[in-house]
Amino acid sequence: MNQKGFTLIEMLIVLFIISILILITVPNVTKHMNSIDEKGCSAYLQMVQGQVESYRIDHKTIPTMVDLLNEGYLKEDMDKCPNGKAISIHEDGTVSLVE
Repeated sequence: MNQKGFTLIEMLIVLFIISILILITVPNVTKHMNSIDEKGCSAYLQMVQGQVESYRIDHKTIPTMVDLLNEGYLKEDMDKCPNGKAISIHEDGTVSLVE
């Protein structure tokens, strides 16, 4: 009897190796997600700052977030950073996260 195939031991070894690889990669991915959110938020703040400057040039006043949303400078769901923190515009026109 000459049957070709994998034995149970070979299959268990392969599953063990795959499990080890998953255990190594998942924590690294979740650790980098926070870094990605922070960098995305930083870039988003710069983009909102650019929209504040565009509004200031067009209307000669410093806008609020509501002004930017109502005038179409930002879309409706763009009043928060990708990490969920709210954005504020100060009286001098600078943009920052609400702490």
